Amino acid sequence: MIPPRRGSLQLPVSSSPERQSVRRRRRRPPRWRQFGIGLVLMLIGGLMLLGLLQLPERLDAVLLVSNAIAQLIGGVRMLLLGTLQLVGVVLVVLVALLALLLLVGGAVRMVRSLLPRPRKSRPS
Repeated sequence: MIPPRRGSLQLPVSSSPERQSVRRRRRRPPRWRQFGIGLVLMLIGGLMLLGLLQLPERLDAVLLVSNAIAQLIGGVRMLLLGTLQLVGVVLVVLVALLALLLLVGGAVRMVRSLLPRPRKSRPS
């Protein structure tokens, strides 16, 4: 063990039993309980698989999958169409702003061209 350096901070150590942390191991559940839980889990899993096996008899699985794919393709098509329309609107707005900017710039230049120019003073 390394001896403490002089001038270093030493924390007080409590010797009371309530302050000392005692690590207790968690007890394992009894074997019969583990067996029962395992049996219940297997029963639930088996019933779920049995229900999934009954699904094709009650639903036409191919029709279900093809409808899902058709809906997905339709949704993607609508998303792309909406995005394209939004880009078109943004482009129209940008062209309108550019036209207004050109109009204002042209008007400012025309007004400045009609105003009298200040005379330059000659260097003496």
